[in-house]
Amino acid sequence: MALGKLTELPQIAKLSPSVMRILGCNPGIKTLQGTNTYLVGTGAKRVLIDASEPEKPSYMANVKQVLKEESVTISDIVVTHWHPDHLGGVQQLLSTLPSAPNVRKLPLEGETFEYEIQKLVDGQEIRVEGASLRVIHTPGHTKDHVVLLDTDRGALFSGDCILGETTAVFEDYVSYMASLKKILDLEPKVIYPGHGPVVDQPCDKIRMYIKHREQREKQYLDVLTKQSDFVSASFIAKDVYVGLEDFMLPAAAENVTVQLRKLKAEGKVLQDGDSDKWKLAYKRNA
Repeated sequence: MALGKLTELPQIAKLSPSVMRILGCNPGIKTLQGTNTYLVGTGAKRVLIDASEPEKPSYMANVKQVLKEESVTISDIVVTHWHPDHLGGVQQLLSTLPSAPNVRKLPLEGETFEYEIQKLVDGQEIRVEGASLRVIHTPGHTKDHVVLLDTDRGALFSGDCILGETTAVFEDYVSYMASLKKILDLEPKVIYPGHGPVVDQPCDKIRMYIKHREQREKQYLDVLTKQSDFVSASFIAKDVYVGLEDFMLPAAAENVTVQLRKLKAEGKVLQDGDSDKWKLAYKRNA
């Protein structure tokens, strides 16, 4: 999907009595309209979910504007995962805000920061007036990825596990699919995604994501069925993602590669050494 065809989002939007979205002011190929960050709660102290990228003065100005207009402070910054468009703005926020909030994140092995991080734990509850956020570990997009469920309202902050538009990329297919099914079991009433507009029919969206990935697996195998030699993930992506614009091809090929690794583990495809070239491990009817 071309960036020009994405839903236009305002830089600041009040989405519900307890949720304000502050757009990260970082539009791009992978970030779409920009990273969605959310100020959550109804009281004087609120939680900020994600923090955009470093060196985004417009975002910092918008955060300060919202805090001033709402007469509130940030008690906690909760980071859904390590990617710079979600974590990168934390340092600047800490140096900008009048009082430093707690920074919370699920840790990765070997990860270090110039500021103190409070470790998130799966199942942990973070409470502020007007919201009770349960931390749910949902690996797949990244190993450290979490979503947050407002148990008072059934609202899910999905990070990059589920997007408002387009489908997500992931590091590990098996973990990602398990996380989608875990979220589906929660039966959220609304999803506030890490990128794109609010998802008002969340269970339908999650089922679509699961079905889409299962269909893609069959399509990748169909492409390999027609080839006698090894072919690249980019070759497969071009065949499957008909009409995909060139700037989106690397992300599509990345998903192809990750899903082919799963098929390799199942003995269905072969990899040409350490390269990103693949072929069927057995004869298969087209």
